[in-house]
Amino acid sequence: MEFTLLGAVLVAVLALYGTLWFEARHGSSADCVRDVWDMVLAGGMAGLVAGRLGAMILAGTNPITSPGDILIVRSGVDTVVASIAALATFGWVARRDLWRLADAAAAPVLAGLAGWHASCSLRGACAGTPTDLPWAVTSPGGTVGRHPVEVYAALGLAAGAVALALWRRRARPAGVAAGLALFGAGLVRLVTEPLRPSLGGGPWEWYLAAVIAGAAVGVWRVRRVSR
Repeated sequence: MEFTLLGAVLVAVLALYGTLWFEARHGSSADCVRDVWDMVLAGGMAGLVAGRLGAMILAGTNPITSPGDILIVRSGVDTVVASIAALATFGWVARRDLWRLADAAAAPVLAGLAGWHASCSLRGACAGTPTDLPWAVTSPGGTVGRHPVEVYAALGLAAGAVALALWRRRARPAGVAAGLALFGAGLVRLVTEPLRPSLGGGPWEWYLAAVIAGAAVGVWRVRRVSR
């Protein structure tokens, strides 16, 4: 049995907390880092559990009769279910000061997602579609060179987290950073989706919806604040 999901979670949590700490040190986080951390952690855990359960059900595994499989990476985590559950949970616990807290969580969440994707080496799940590029990787037991698609995603998300953290060093309209984070996360997954091995093409519609929703939130918050 492979309990590699816990290792992936640890990498993601360390990246998230490290970015949150960095932003707090530079005065661009919320007043109380612990509050933001608790809210993001609640959303992340809810998303992780919901996404794992969703993946198990889609793979035909009954979570009730096989509860131990929740911690075993066999069919992964359903990213759509996980994202919706995480956003809904965070929105609920941060509802009294949603936009400010969402902005404070924006860059750390992107960094956490980058850490999650970067942990592909722990799960043996970095490889995507075949390629002859010199940095191609091979799947465990395979000989065909493949795109390290999870590494691509990790680099894109990490770059977004750094850019957003630097951008937030100046005062910005509340909610714009959150919109940009959603836009960036959706864009990275949308761009890398064609490089992922999938018989059905993946849920690219959901990633496109995230891009559109993130852009809409950013534009709406800018216009609302400028009135």
